[in-house]
Amino acid sequence: MNLYLGIDFGTTGARSTIIDSQGMIHCETAYTFADAQPPELPSVWQNALWETIEQIPPTIRSQVRAIALDGTSSTVMLCDTDGIPVCEPILYNDGRGAAVTETLRAIAPANHTVLSATSSLAKLLWWQHLGGHAPSTAPTVFLHQADWLAFLLHGKLGISDYHNALKLGFDVDTLCYPDWLIEGISGAAMPVLPQVVAPGTPVGEVRAQVGDRFGFPRHCTVCAGTTDSIAAFLASGVNSPGEAVTSLGSTLAVKLLSHTRVDDSRYGIYSHKLGDLWLVGGASNTGGAVLRHFFTDAELDGLSKKIDAEKESLLDYYPLLQKGDRFPINDPNLLPRLEPRPTDPVEFLHGLLESIARIEARGYQLLQEFGATGLTKVYTAGGGAKNLVWSAIRKRYLKVPVETPIHTAAAYGSALLAKQGTQI
Repeated sequence: MNLYLGIDFGTTGARSTIIDSQGMIHCETAYTFADAQPPELPSVWQNALWETIEQIPPTIRSQVRAIALDGTSSTVMLCDTDGIPVCEPILYNDGRGAAVTETLRAIAPANHTVLSATSSLAKLLWWQHLGGHAPSTAPTVFLHQADWLAFLLHGKLGISDYHNALKLGFDVDTLCYPDWLIEGISGAAMPVLPQVVAPGTPVGEVRAQVGDRFGFPRHCTVCAGTTDSIAAFLASGVNSPGEAVTSLGSTLAVKLLSHTRVDDSRYGIYSHKLGDLWLVGGASNTGGAVLRHFFTDAELDGLSKKIDAEKESLLDYYPLLQKGDRFPINDPNLLPRLEPRPTDPVEFLHGLLESIARIEARGYQLLQEFGATGLTKVYTAGGGAKNLVWSAIRKRYLKVPVETPIHTAAAYGSALLAKQGTQI
């Protein structure tokens, strides 16, 4: 039997899903990261990758024909030519790129996707101009989290996919890096940019030592991956324009399948290529991480059941853990708004859930105002999909059906990419 392995790297852990050619799940594993400082993250990620695979029964690993990985969008790193990180990674929500805003605006076209303090290109420019990497340093390679993790499996350094590379400035229309990008970052300190291929493209066989360690078949192939929110979208099975997926994980990400491409950096709106259609959306820093800052999972479950989902909360928050958001307000200096805080925890949670629902609804409203296909249905992925009260609140704002798809795990979507790769 041929099996296909998808591995999802989120903000707090790694998960795997193994499916067969019919999409049936044969195994799922999970590994939670220990708290780590940024310099330690590469070793934490590498250990999580091996541990996640190790949990898969050997009899199943021996039947894996292909593997694909997803990682958090715009989590990036600089490596030497052996693939060893030369400095700490910069995470998806790190806004240090705000310090090179003027340089970024001088390089990129108006309203381009990269014009955000958290874009991959902003982080690259920060490294070049403020990160302490002098022109005399040894050659470096610029990679996204998913690129580097896949490299650990196949050993081919410098391969990315056009979902991860979008916020670096890769042009998905021409399928190449535009001249303005190459000219804007050229110089002695310019890192090698990754070769970009379509998600699901076979990249190479699993390295011999990895295959021997885990018992993968000799010709097990590693395919190009994607971002975590797109993997969640793929898992949902959505294929009709007008349908969308909201990922309610640590952060909030919305993806609307559209006939029309929409990009506007003023609001953090961008479009990913998906076959002949476009996946239009954005990602906000609000979401589950804010909820878990104030409540345990048990408290969230218990308190949610005491909320009347049909009654509007008058508390108007903008729930963030630190200043700055990306969508639907793209402002690295946007301050959290979490006051007034009522003494009743039920009332406070109600206000948080309702406020996040307003942000989600405003996001979809913006996408349609700028020409995306009209919203007809929203599927929910991520941990927030389990909260039925929150779903009811969101339905009141979205004014379309809100459903949970059969498959919501990003790892399942990556497994589908792995299966797709064997059919190319």
